[in-house]
Amino acid sequence: MIIKEYLILAPEGMHARPATAMVKLAKQFQTVVQLKKGEKKVKLNSLLNILSLGIKGGEAVVLEFEGVDEAAAAGAFDTFFANNLKDW
Repeated sequence: MIIKEYLILAPEGMHARPATAMVKLAKQFQTVVQLKKGEKKVKLNSLLNILSLGIKGGEAVVLEFEGVDEAAAAGAFDTFFANNLKDW
């Protein structure tokens, strides 16, 4: 299992467009990807799962990767957060 923490830089937090992109990215891998905020944890297989966490700008989230291609999935999400989530 790989665990990564990310800071949500977009002032509006996590909304539908980046959440949809995260679900699409997670579906490219066999690895189970879970998103955690505080004590709540959801699988990255549904837009509504992500939005239910109510992630705001400036908050930290944790992604957990577990599966055969977890290293590749973790690397893809590193790139996603570094390149995309700043401006959404």
